[in-house]
Amino acid sequence: MRRLTLYSRPDCHLCELLVADLMPLLSPHIQLDVVDISDDIDLTRRYGLRIPVLLEKGQELSSYPLDTEHVRAHLAVNELP
Repeated sequence: MRRLTLYSRPDCHLCELLVADLMPLLSPHIQLDVVDISDDIDLTRRYGLRIPVLLEKGQELSSYPLDTEHVRAHLAVNELP
């Protein structure tokens, strides 16, 4: 199963919008892990002003607004057999 990571915070309106745009691109073989950066100093320093940030295996795919075409192409090219 593939795993995407979304760095976020509670009540983040932009994060909710990104997830809404992302969901139609996800197959049943992709899990979205939402990580709250609020209690992690390192993540807050790295992503605090940029959330939401979407990654797969440490590779940044998009922030807000969702780069739909880039994410769609990434998911298609890197599809699991």
